[in-house]
Amino acid sequence: MPEWFEQWFGDEYLELYPHRDDREADRLVALLQEALPWKTGWRILDVACGGGRHLAALVRHGAAPTGVDLSATLLRRAKLHTGCPLIRADMRRLPVRARSMDLTLNLFTSFGYFATDDEHDAALAEMLATVRPGGWFVIDFLHAGKVRTGLVKRECTRLGPYDATVDRRISPDGRMVEKTIRLSDGRQFAERVRLLDPDELERMVSAHGAEVTARFGSYDGEPVGAGSRVILVARVN
Repeated sequence: MPEWFEQWFGDEYLELYPHRDDREADRLVALLQEALPWKTGWRILDVACGGGRHLAALVRHGAAPTGVDLSATLLRRAKLHTGCPLIRADMRRLPVRARSMDLTLNLFTSFGYFATDDEHDAALAEMLATVRPGGWFVIDFLHAGKVRTGLVKRECTRLGPYDATVDRRISPDGRMVEKTIRLSDGRQFAERVRLLDPDELERMVSAHGAEVTARFGSYDGEPVGAGSRVILVARVN
């Protein structure tokens, strides 16, 4: 049976998040330029690149990025949006040469999708293994505490030509935030993301040989807790 993320990340996903645009991507890349010893021409791997908005922003800021995603639909969109090299792959098994990247990115909560934390650890190990010694890794994740306290249980919206109802809940064991998206044409999709508190996420990254050097809570550089994000910048040893 396909996992939920193999079914959801198509055109409907992009329509649910139309406000996640090129301007937002440029804000995040500008933040990274300030936090990192950024150099023009850096080799950057964007894991779970989606439709390519961050790839395009990286190119605008002088980088040489490559995108990886599991969704064929999103990779087709990225191909139209950018001229970057693209790879279709699962982040738990990255077909990328070890220690070949100056910077590897995992952005916009493109993590925490799996059934077990062993799989999450495997994905982190794969991503960090792509970075050269002295290179960098950045993960941009949700703030679990903000999700728990600010959960909107039901939302009615539009996805293209369809009415949509989005229901959210915290799983009974408190480890996941779960979302069900129902469209007026009868289709239904799901999302499930592991709720990792900032300290827990940092411990997971550090356990794979990376030293976290900066932490942000938003794309404007606020401290963790002031915004809805947890952005960790880590140097790979």
